[in-house]
Amino acid sequence: MKKYILFLLVFFSGLTVFSQKKDRPKIGLVLSGGGAKGFAHIGVLKVIEEAGIKIDYIGGTSMGAVVGGLYASGYNAAQLDSIFNETDFDELLSDYIPRETKNFYEKRNDEVYALVLPFNKYKIGIPDALSKGLYNFNLLSRITRNVRHVSDFNKLPIPFLCIGSDIETGEQVVLNKGNLARAMIASSAFPSLFSPVEYQDRFLVDGGVVNNYPIDEIRKLGADIIIGVDVQNDLLDRKGLNDATKILVQITNLHSIDKMKENVLKTDIYIRPDIKNYGVMSFDKGKEIVAKGEEAAFSVFERLKQLGVKSNNYKKPRLKNPVDSLQIVNINCNRLNNYTKDYIYGKLQFKPDTKISYGQLQKGINNLNATENFSAIDYYFEKNDENVDLNLNLKENPTDTYLKFGLHYDGLYKSAVLVNMTHKKNFFKNDVASLDVILGDNFRYNFDYYIENGYNISLGFKSYLNKFNRNVQGQITNLDFEDLGVNTLNVDLFDLTNEMYFQTMFAHRFLIGGGLEYKYLNIKSSTLANADPIIDKSDYVSIFARLNYDSMDDKFFPRKGWYFSGDIHSYLYSSDYTKEFEPFSIAKANFGVAFQLFKSATVKLQSEAGFSMGEKSVPFFNFILGGFGYNVSNNFSHFYGYDFLSIGGNSYIKSSINLDYEIFKKNHINITANYANIGEDIFQTIDWISIPKFSGYAVGYGLETAIGPIEIKRSWSPETHSGYTWFSVGFPF
Repeated sequence: MKKYILFLLVFFSGLTVFSQKKDRPKIGLVLSGGGAKGFAHIGVLKVIEEAGIKIDYIGGTSMGAVVGGLYASGYNAAQLDSIFNETDFDELLSDYIPRETKNFYEKRNDEVYALVLPFNKYKIGIPDALSKGLYNFNLLSRITRNVRHVSDFNKLPIPFLCIGSDIETGEQVVLNKGNLARAMIASSAFPSLFSPVEYQDRFLVDGGVVNNYPIDEIRKLGADIIIGVDVQNDLLDRKGLNDATKILVQITNLHSIDKMKENVLKTDIYIRPDIKNYGVMSFDKGKEIVAKGEEAAFSVFERLKQLGVKSNNYKKPRLKNPVDSLQIVNINCNRLNNYTKDYIYGKLQFKPDTKISYGQLQKGINNLNATENFSAIDYYFEKNDENVDLNLNLKENPTDTYLKFGLHYDGLYKSAVLVNMTHKKNFFKNDVASLDVILGDNFRYNFDYYIENGYNISLGFKSYLNKFNRNVQGQITNLDFEDLGVNTLNVDLFDLTNEMYFQTMFAHRFLIGGGLEYKYLNIKSSTLANADPIIDKSDYVSIFARLNYDSMDDKFFPRKGWYFSGDIHSYLYSSDYTKEFEPFSIAKANFGVAFQLFKSATVKLQSEAGFSMGEKSVPFFNFILGGFGYNVSNNFSHFYGYDFLSIGGNSYIKSSINLDYEIFKKNHINITANYANIGEDIFQTIDWISIPKFSGYAVGYGLETAIGPIEIKRSWSPETHSGYTWFSVGFPF
């Protein structure tokens, strides 16, 4: 009898559970696109979780695809909120490449040129978009690493799909297989802002062009009830269409606005946040937009709560992501015409059979991106026993010629306009040639030819012409001003330098190299009317070696990082116009570190020193300090409180401390103090460690702009009681 009763209890309890499962409707969530307004989806998800609803299917477009895809991969709403709060959307939109991932040539590219345009067949082109979207892809790949091996989106923790638009055919493409991160990027590739994405043999842009609200597709998956969140713009009138982004969004909405009205009628619980005062680019208003999403969802909370009861008040757990490490067995890359495996490995900075972190992977991918040799970079993982293979799909950039432009003004070289032509793949697969022509008060040029060989030794040739006219106080001559009866000398300087060098990476971080240098120096002065106006007119041949490291996150307004440069030149031969040349060497080193005191406040410490070795050095090669804003070359260096090129000697030590505060975005105020001992052979005694003989202080304002920093400095020295005001406009070159 007891067994019979127990059997009935089990039987009826099973029926009850079956009945409950059958009575619980399948819930589908549809998230529309809308750029930054898609932050509202996070607020809605918070309320959905509070109501206890278990989502069974998710479909999204554009930003709805990103939020939906991450939610489907396992994150809960609170985690999504944290992810989006920690994301720098300025970096995301600009396809930011960390400075430390660039080699020294690529750093210069970003710190000299204000405008870069493709140049093919004697025609100037324009980029296909502002961003390739690689920064976004790297970010999404890292945070979806828990599902990196899932290629069928129906097998994600929550089945998911998103929508892309085939730009070649105008067709809708349902993305429900493949690489999740790549699918989200394809669905959100807003035209002109992000480059189209090649995905499974289709050329895709933002899914909002064809279907911004994939309700029918979620119904087909089996959803009984649809919760829909609509953050799409209404059509604007002509007064509202006052910038390019709004016009592009309007064009997209023209085709989808009527379809949205139909889809609203098919939605069981329709949620439309009140975000009319925000735009698709309002990423700085994220917290406010999230709150608007919560507010809209709470307006239908009772209906949501009823669904929560049927879901047994489900609580979505936090996603615990796996350890951030990868054991790479093989690195597979598609066949390339112009770049070798060594070149690719050298840029990745890891080889097969290596254990790396996602951070190292992203740095390697950024290294490849920084070369500008690839118009598209894609990667995914395949299981290899317990480890993975990294599969790279690189599309070589068909553009191999660029025109680049710069603009600068400072007190030494005066006004200058820079025009550059860069051409790649000239004689070898991995080479690049670059010619700067600088027009203005002082004509100059700079030519570079470089063959990069990855882990192997790279070779290069450099030629530059440097010239200016300036009143100096004797530091670049060996003349006695007292005998001449003058205080300053007006000097015309002509410096033509050619270098052949080799270099390679040491320990993946340091650039080490050396080579042979030829320099023709012509220094003359119209002040010497009654004497020989030529101060020096000689050829010099030297050998040199250098060691460099630079992890600063920004050259002009760094927040973190450090750098080191060391250089030694041995001058072996001269045509010796002055009849005073004897072989000598010059050694110098420069070290700096930057760190944040607190948000927006940064301290930068710098020390540098140098000395000559030999019986007698040439005055021009001495260390010369003074002024601010000019491009530092030879052994010239900035020094606040003193005029350009006003103090010098064959040995020196200098230190400075700079406090920079970003008062608001891209606007800086800074205070600097610098100190130096400089003179003839100062290291032969211990006097160099005495109280500095030279000091100066400066207060400045700096503005980050598209043409480079615009800065004004007011400096003063207690030794001379003199003050100088300096202006620097644009990237120095």
